[in-house]
Amino acid sequence: MSPAVSPRWLFAGPPRPGAPSLYCFAHAGGSVIEYIRWARDTPAAQLQGVQLPGRGSRYGEPMFASLKALVAAFLDEVPLGPEPFAFFGHSLGSLIAYEVTRALRDAGRPLPYRLILSGYPAPHRRHVRATDPLHRLPDDELIERVAKIHGGIPQEVLDSAELRELIVGPLRDDYRVLETYTWREAEPLPVPITLLGGSADHPREELDAWREHTTQDLTIRQFPGGHFYLREHPAPVLRALEEALGDVGARPERTAR
Repeated sequence: MSPAVSPRWLFAGPPRPGAPSLYCFAHAGGSVIEYIRWARDTPAAQLQGVQLPGRGSRYGEPMFASLKALVAAFLDEVPLGPEPFAFFGHSLGSLIAYEVTRALRDAGRPLPYRLILSGYPAPHRRHVRATDPLHRLPDDELIERVAKIHGGIPQEVLDSAELRELIVGPLRDDYRVLETYTWREAEPLPVPITLLGGSADHPREELDAWREHTTQDLTIRQFPGGHFYLREHPAPVLRALEEALGDVGARPERTAR
């Protein structure tokens, strides 16, 4: 799909004629640029970074109040299919990719040929912060708590009042979407899932629980590191991503019924 169709939502990597599209959903507070940089090392796909409101070229746009509203707006504005496509998401991005796929299935629209999910437990097993939700904390405390729990915020951002001010809005918005999310029971997806994660991040049983959400194969790959393992050791992660993308066309039926 051409990125010109929806310039607000998509940030495209270098053209890969004939390759399937890989839509990348970033982590909470994250930027699509981090994942578009993978394009050089992932020739098996045309990367399309999904740009959420409140950051980058959409700085100043209000974020959606819920994940349901975000998913609905994305599907209204970004055509998907009939050409093959896959989804990648890290952390919050995994949850977004999963819910977008569920919405496509419910609407009878073409489905991704694979979900590649990273750094997120099975949605029915996630631990909801019942008290003291992060998105309600004061700005500085929010940034410091997120940095302590997950890491991933560069030291130069932590040391700069100006940079902290730039990231705190998207970070708060994303955590509000995450912390107000409620999983709804539904039939498992007819889409294979590849799970990537850091060995020091979520326990294996939280990843294994994703088996309840697919009728197809589930592949789990863990790498040394924590929540942002994919920054610590990018080469093996990109190899695993290429392997996951290699089965385009393996599924004979890509439209939900």
